[in-house]
Amino acid sequence: MTDNTIITQLLKSSSVHKEWIKPLTNALQTVDPAYLQTLTQHTNWLPGPDKIFAAFQRDLSHCEYILFGESPYPRKESANGIAFYDAAVTDLWAEKGLSKGVNKATSLRNIMKTALLAQGLIKTEADGKIPQSTIANLNKQNLIQNIGQLFAALQQKGFLLFNATPVLHPDRKPTKEAKFWISFVNQLLLEIKHRKKELPTLVLWGQIALSIEDMPAASAYPKLRSEHPYNLSFIKNKTMLQLFKQLQLVSK
Repeated sequence: MTDNTIITQLLKSSSVHKEWIKPLTNALQTVDPAYLQTLTQHTNWLPGPDKIFAAFQRDLSHCEYILFGESPYPRKESANGIAFYDAAVTDLWAEKGLSKGVNKATSLRNIMKTALLAQGLIKTEADGKIPQSTIANLNKQNLIQNIGQLFAALQQKGFLLFNATPVLHPDRKPTKEAKFWISFVNQLLLEIKHRKKELPTLVLWGQIALSIEDMPAASAYPKLRSEHPYNLSFIKNKTMLQLFKQLQLVSK
């Protein structure tokens, strides 16, 4: 059993919402205590002890979706503990279309294109691609303008955005790091199940996230599945297009 002092320290550092304290504490009790101790003693990993559980700063009561990413961004300026949120990006748009920051972040770029496509604001070319010129010609006056607004919209729609492997360690591959967190995710899903009559939908992107489906605790949850948005095919995923159409994320 993990020392509660270490758990309390990690949760306090990330300013976790009070509704998540007990569920996260119980889930962290299942993690190898020696592993958790190394995370507090050696902080050369991302996103760091002050951001590892930043996704849980939102409440549990209004959580309608849990979007599982894979692992944090590999850059300190980008990783902030919220899945797919590149903290190094500010503006979404530029004169030529999507901003340079969005274009460099492949997953974020494809998420934006999917949102625009789903809302009928743009169309694909004959070859199935969406060039910058198409987005450049779009009237953006009534659209959100920065990444903070995008993720605020996701939160308002009930999203919790958490990486299934919340630690990116310089000495281990994400697939190996993931093994330390399997029991945590399973127990967390059980904790949520005990506290919510209507279970949130699990949004599973990528192979590590999809592995959550095999967890016993995940069986009762509704699920939406797709490839990782790093893949260009994500833009054409019918399940994601339907979800994004429902969410209307890029409209003010």
